[in-house]
Amino acid sequence: MKKSVNTLFTMAALLTGTLCLNSSDAIAQGRARVGLKGGLNASSLFYDSQGVTNKNERIGFHAGIFAQAPIGEFFAIQPELLYMTKGASATYNVLGYNGKNTFKLNYAELPVLATFKLGQAVELQAGPYVSYLLNSNINSNGDFGSGTNAINRDNFNKVDYGVAGGLNLYFGKAFIGARYEQGLKQIASSGAAKTILGNAKNGVGLLSVGFSLN
Repeated sequence: MKKSVNTLFTMAALLTGTLCLNSSDAIAQGRARVGLKGGLNASSLFYDSQGVTNKNERIGFHAGIFAQAPIGEFFAIQPELLYMTKGASATYNVLGYNGKNTFKLNYAELPVLATFKLGQAVELQAGPYVSYLLNSNINSNGDFGSGTNAINRDNFNKVDYGVAGGLNLYFGKAFIGARYEQGLKQIASSGAAKTILGNAKNGVGLLSVGFSLN
């Protein structure tokens, strides 16, 4: 596990280095971009639990930095470093007791996206991501009580990974973007998390706004 964490932070360091990159080769091939982005998330989890109904997305947010290194006129690599909220909510009816639970999982995430440029304004993106679980909790509101309680992070796989794809529309230095990410690893590893969530995997849709600093 320590190796996985070290790997994530090593990749974050590489991203920081990319942010400082301004090589003559990149300038010759196209304009390098460095910037900020953020926006809304609609995340979901698939899980089976007796008495659980009306599974809904958790509405959250993401925020972070990105860099884009051109490789030719119509192609670039874009790494990002983001804070991401994920999870889901569901209502329950167990032995006549009713309520709603919202699972909250918050990650530091590093996508690395192949970027295909369709002119100066449109980009198509696809690639892998890896993320590290920062914290986890459950918010309850119902007959069993109300409040927010921490879920033991040791019950979850700390490292998640998957694939992402979407597009960006640029308006000068500003852009809006849409993306979907699908996790490929089960998020629960043991204990209560495994009992409730089973083989659940992360899935999240993102709507972003951003700004290129150069």
